[in-house]
Amino acid sequence: MRNLLNFNHKKNIMTYILLGILIWLIAFTLYNTYKRANSPQFMQDKKIEEEINAKLNSNNYEKIILAGGCFWCTEAEFNHKEGVISAISGYADSGKENPSYEDVGNGKVKAREAVEVIYDVNKISTNQIIEIYFKHLDPTDEGGSFGDRGYQYTSAVYYTNDNQKNIAESIKYKLEGSDKLKEIDTTKSNIATEILPFVNFYPAEEYHQDYKDKNPVRYNGYREASGRNSFIRLHWQDNSTSTREIFTTETRSKINDVFMEEDFWKKLDAKTKEEKIKTLTSMQYSVTQEEGTERPFDNEYDKNYEKGIYVDIVSGEPLYLSSDKYDSGTGWPSFVKPISSDVVTLKEDKKLFSTRVEVRSRIADSHLGHVFDDGPMDKGGKRYCMNSAAMRFVPLDKMESEGYGEYINQITQ
Repeated sequence: MRNLLNFNHKKNIMTYILLGILIWLIAFTLYNTYKRANSPQFMQDKKIEEEINAKLNSNNYEKIILAGGCFWCTEAEFNHKEGVISAISGYADSGKENPSYEDVGNGKVKAREAVEVIYDVNKISTNQIIEIYFKHLDPTDEGGSFGDRGYQYTSAVYYTNDNQKNIAESIKYKLEGSDKLKEIDTTKSNIATEILPFVNFYPAEEYHQDYKDKNPVRYNGYREASGRNSFIRLHWQDNSTSTREIFTTETRSKINDVFMEEDFWKKLDAKTKEEKIKTLTSMQYSVTQEEGTERPFDNEYDKNYEKGIYVDIVSGEPLYLSSDKYDSGTGWPSFVKPISSDVVTLKEDKKLFSTRVEVRSRIADSHLGHVFDDGPMDKGGKRYCMNSAAMRFVPLDKMESEGYGEYINQITQ
């Protein structure tokens, strides 16, 4: 009888312990959800979204999607333009919901790089919007846009109402019948730019947004190197393109020098870091600044097997190589080691009833994830379990242009 009472007593204690743990987990989850939902970045994004949606339902704002090659360049034409409420880089007419840059860039998903432009018709007309659009590209190019080749870089206007359609078709028709078309290409009798109804649009990753503002030298270097600037200088000489710049040989040389400068991430200062943090999405902010964790199997890089480099989302500091990445089955991107031991710092973490080793980036001090001792033994036995939201992936073919050329030879596989 005594044994039975002892058993029941122990059973009750265990039940209370399990119940207490369950209540704590629920409270912890609710607290984190509340904290993220009330973070400054989340509230700001939500407020902007609500304001735009409200205006779109009025007669003031209209939305049009413009594909004109590299979305950095198209976005820059409209960003900060009087009357333009927002210009967001993304993917238009996609065959997949929320495609990634790698999906579209590699042709895995058929979609065009494009920009969603929301504008106030009382301050800038649809006619002005479409004229600006045509004067920043080569409308005769059927195979891409300047240095960028492939369907994803071809041009198209995606209209959201009949008025936009009529204006776009009218401007296209006038351009086809003008001397400008013959000047651009005497072999062409038609404009390649398509005029299509809006189907869908998915915003691109955060690091693509406001690229000219965040990376002005690199943006201008890319724009010049791609051939876009020289084309505009040759064929659109009416100064109607907002970002067109006339480069002297000296200026062009200076831009190329800075554009290819190595280790730019080491120059991150407090002001730049603060400004960069303000641009993070709610998930990126939660992970890097609040030591949050994204959901397993539902993040950008868990199943990314492309060759390239993973860099810190805040500073751009190189962190991991694709050749050191492996599928751990945990649902998060995992690596056997960082690029070098000094690019990350390790810190004891005693949250969640256990002691773990937190991994943070060196330059920006971003929370990245944790490191465990259950990795592949033949590769050192470590598993650097990272959050996709804390990193940005740079494909192998873009590493040189983005300043990571010195690491190309280190990528095996």
